[in-house]
Amino acid sequence: MSNITNKVVVITGASSGIGESTAKLLAEQGAKVVLGARRSNRIDKVVREISAAGGKAIGFATDVTKRAEVEALIQGAVDGFGRVDVLLNNAGIMPIAPIEALKVDEWDRQIDVNIKGLLYGVAAALPHMQKQKSGHIINIASVFGIKMFAPGGTVYCATKAAVRALTEGLRMELHSQNIRCTMISPGAIARAIAYAIEQPVQVEVDEMVIRPTVQDF
Repeated sequence: MSNITNKVVVITGASSGIGESTAKLLAEQGAKVVLGARRSNRIDKVVREISAAGGKAIGFATDVTKRAEVEALIQGAVDGFGRVDVLLNNAGIMPIAPIEALKVDEWDRQIDVNIKGLLYGVAAALPHMQKQKSGHIINIASVFGIKMFAPGGTVYCATKAAVRALTEGLRMELHSQNIRCTMISPGAIARAIAYAIEQPVQVEVDEMVIRPTVQDF
């Protein structure tokens, strides 16, 4: 990972789980990490821990459903470290309920966070990457964007399938501009998103697909 040294990496959903762990690992390897998440107290704690370990980190309270806050996160990276080399679109939610429960507000929230939040990140970071003629956009999808589970996960799976489609489209549009696009599809892991399950549902998934996959374009 020597090529990550001094790279500026912006991570959404960085207050816990994959985002927090990734931020700490990259900082250990010499990256300058810029952390965004809704919980400012958690972000501040992660920044302090990285700094105490000798890493370089700054954090911003960021709700990815609010475009202005995502723009402020990216601008904070530019103001603090001079550029944006990597955008890791990690923020995501996973409320689980059967469709017949008609939790329309939860459907809207998943679309706002899992799809629109990702697009807001791209919209904010892309002009900087185009200006510097380099960059890397990494989108966290899910194995459930590949294989459906239902009842319970229909809308979540649809949003993660959308992440797959968006990443491929970005690859097709941006590869000639020296901007790479990677999609990571984690399997079942222990992280905060799992605790969004509000209704008990039976989930049966082929063991073969519960493994992380990476598509690097």
